[in-house]
Amino acid sequence: MLDSLKKKKGKRHCEMKLGLDRRLEPCSFTSEHVWWRGIVDLVIVDGEKAWIVDYKTSKSALYADKGQLELMALATFRYFPNVKKINAGLLFVVSNNFIAETYTSDMIVKLWKKWFSNFKRMKTAYEQDIWNAHPSGLCKRHCVVVECIHNGSN
Repeated sequence: MLDSLKKKKGKRHCEMKLGLDRRLEPCSFTSEHVWWRGIVDLVIVDGEKAWIVDYKTSKSALYADKGQLELMALATFRYFPNVKKINAGLLFVVSNNFIAETYTSDMIVKLWKKWFSNFKRMKTAYEQDIWNAHPSGLCKRHCVVVECIHNGSN
């Protein structure tokens, strides 16, 4: 898989720190106006195409969170406005699995609506200090919140 990435043409950005302000305009990762930030392990930009990859060291891709790819793709579209298509993936280096997704510029509005809906829910939880527990595949062996009813140590 790494050989395939090495063969891609385009400008490479490793450990690219991305920041967006409240208007979703690109800004410095450390800006006082940053509203969202993320780090993409690898970005390759070639004209209207881009590839983004996040390397994972966990042993299994079973519970891969593709939401991270959506957010990184959305930010990449903002940083590189000429890009129309992004091939994205989570590369699990231990298990040699690759979880792939493709994003096109016509998906941007729909994806932002999804994430803003999530943001509103999180903002309400923060303002009301109510954090309802939701189980995930990480609960049994990886969650550090031992007070949670879903934690495997309970």
